[in-house]
Amino acid sequence: MEFHKLHALGNDFLVVRAGEDPSRRLGPLARALCERRTGAGADGVIFYQATERDSEADYSALIFNADGSRAEISGNGIRCLAAMLVHCDLHPASPVRVRTVSGVRTLRLIGRRGAELHFQCTMGAPTFDPARIPATLPAAGPGPVLDFAMEVQGEPVRVSLSSMGNPHCSTYWDTVENAPVERLGRLLETHHAFPRRTNVEFIEIVDRNRLRVRFWERGVGITPASGSGSCAAAAVSILRGLIASPVTVETASGSLEIEWNGDSDVLLSGPAVCVYAGSFSALPEGGEET
Repeated sequence: MEFHKLHALGNDFLVVRAGEDPSRRLGPLARALCERRTGAGADGVIFYQATERDSEADYSALIFNADGSRAEISGNGIRCLAAMLVHCDLHPASPVRVRTVSGVRTLRLIGRRGAELHFQCTMGAPTFDPARIPATLPAAGPGPVLDFAMEVQGEPVRVSLSSMGNPHCSTYWDTVENAPVERLGRLLETHHAFPRRTNVEFIEIVDRNRLRVRFWERGVGITPASGSGSCAAAAVSILRGLIASPVTVETASGSLEIEWNGDSDVLLSGPAVCVYAGSFSALPEGGEET
């Protein structure tokens, strides 16, 4: 099975052309591919195919986390898909329209330097309705959940919730270097308030247009960057009046640019780098070649 390895600020993905068999067990295959020691190694896998009868999209994509679970959307992941398609001359430079579980995302090439391609991507409008995130926090009420004290193992943790097509739980810290990302990220991801689990952001306000963020991703763990997580961090911070658009999100491996005016799609801009192409032969049982 052929694949391409790419990364977006260190958040790495394997891009694989999907086969025609819809019964394929893609979850176990993704988990085997993502294993760092026995597989190709990645935070996630994107299975894609060209669309023939979809007037709104050029490709459809199914996104899987490293643990084999499905992800509705990945801002870094779909930039990696677009970068592979353009770098390998499989698609014209711009735009690239990708249908995900969360809807169609349009990517426009805004810069290129060798194997590094910069795209601006429409990420859809954020939602703050707990029922749509989904999150079950009756004490927080029906409106946006912002700076709410949620009990985590008997201690209050102040959270702000959102969805970018996938669930996000944002927390704020004086400095993210001291944030308990692994311990609290794990606890929040699997908290009973989140029926589909959640991604977690650890946010430091740098100035009026700049955030510093660390990430715990659902089904993956700590990642150096997150596209949807950066959008969620920016959106809840703008909604709370803590910052203003445009926003630079500083991650462990570089910066992403976010734009949101409060009533439209979030725009995410950042790089994706083509690393190498390879062939994977250690297919799990039931994981026929694509």
